[in-house]
Amino acid sequence: MTVEIDMGATKTGTSARLDLEELLATRLLVQGNSGSGKSHLLRRLLEQSAPWVQQCVIDPEGDFVTLADKFGHVVVEANRSEHELTRIAGRIRQHRVSVVLSLEGLDAEAQMRAAAAFLGGLFDADRDFWYPILVVVDEAQLFAPAAGGEVSDEARKLSLGAMTNLMCRGRKRGLAGVIATQRLAKLAKNVAAEASNFLMGRTFLDIDMARAGDLLGMDRRSTEMFRDLERGHFVALGPALARRPLPITIGPVETAARSTSPKLMPLPETAGEDAADLIFTPSADEDIRPMPRRASQPAPRPTADILAQLSAPQPQAEAEPQGLFPEIDMAERDALISDVLSEILEDPDASYRSVAVLYQDFLVRCRIRRVPGTPPDLADFKRRFAVARAGVDTQTAEGSAWKTALELAQSLAEDVQGVFLVLARAAVEKLPCPSDATLARAYGSHSAGRARRLLTYFEERDLIVLRADFSGQRIVAFPDLGCETAPGDANGPAENPTDRAAAE
Repeated sequence: MTVEIDMGATKTGTSARLDLEELLATRLLVQGNSGSGKSHLLRRLLEQSAPWVQQCVIDPEGDFVTLADKFGHVVVEANRSEHELTRIAGRIRQHRVSVVLSLEGLDAEAQMRAAAAFLGGLFDADRDFWYPILVVVDEAQLFAPAAGGEVSDEARKLSLGAMTNLMCRGRKRGLAGVIATQRLAKLAKNVAAEASNFLMGRTFLDIDMARAGDLLGMDRRSTEMFRDLERGHFVALGPALARRPLPITIGPVETAARSTSPKLMPLPETAGEDAADLIFTPSADEDIRPMPRRASQPAPRPTADILAQLSAPQPQAEAEPQGLFPEIDMAERDALISDVLSEILEDPDASYRSVAVLYQDFLVRCRIRRVPGTPPDLADFKRRFAVARAGVDTQTAEGSAWKTALELAQSLAEDVQGVFLVLARAAVEKLPCPSDATLARAYGSHSAGRARRLLTYFEERDLIVLRADFSGQRIVAFPDLGCETAPGDANGPAENPTDRAAAE
């Protein structure tokens, strides 16, 4: 069944139709300066598609909460813990309820963390709940910035990773990303590049017009039209909209935002003396607080006093006071961190959770165990977690072969390092080659085919050599380590390497 929704009208007066099923498979990018009508466009899209598909709106300003009154969206206030937001997102996919995640009132970093946790919960839902859902992200440049800003690198990486998952890997999970931004130059390119449908509104900067023209396949002279577009007028292109750039005018909407554009109002008619009284006389209910005063500058010291101080003998240096906290024993700290990682890996579902959720769980457990010092950052956690997932014992970890394996793993992307180390551990300890299900679990997936593609990827990079023995069992050899795994059944059940290490 083909479902087309009405977005407005074209120049010729015909209806501008959007193929909703095609949109779910190809994603949408909306761009336009402030006041160009982006929010109006998104509201029209949400209202027209509400009867046909589940919706989730990431709303930084709380403008879309009015959808709840007419279309039954549930408003989720983001002033909750990240763990709670992740769980709520999972239940949203399970029960197929349309929601608006209101981030109003949070600072920029808190908004990024909340959005990352919520999108991570949508992305990590069980396969049984991979129903189609339209995920609309307004002001996407806040959550997928092209460059670092005033927020911490950790928050930026979490938010950018969640947005990348939505646009790059969300389609198979039923997630259809619709992102809107004021400036393409501020939006991460790997997020914008995954959209196949575009609605470009009014913009003035040359760099933004050039990027919009590149996405629409227009020459530089034609991009000058973006300066002349009126409010609510966009140029559409994509398989769900039009095969050639098509100017359209967005139609009216049924609901309104809580915040509206400022309107000119006549000034009150107040006489000069009355206006002065209003300004200089506090009202009865006004909170009168003393204004902080700048401290007066001290009088300059005489030159003779300064010379006398400089010529005086230096006082005896006092012994440094003993610190309030004992020095950190790094060996003890590393042992506590290893215990925390082991606790996380004892959960059979840990391998299938997102890194953001695992890292938050790790930080909470570190506080409970009172791990001294600053906890590891996200990058250090990923490395430690990949090593812990491999289940290497102390004797193997101190060997030169394992250290070489860790160096080789650093050349790979962070999400596949754990799979490589599981294979390396089996080769160093002469264990049977892990099955496809075991490797898929180490990757955080249920797909055995994906595990086989990873083996091919490692072999193409000359890190491993795949072969089979006479009985057809798989053997993985590591030329750089000078060792290979014992024969193993590629179709065997999934095993947890940490369980095997504990048993040994």
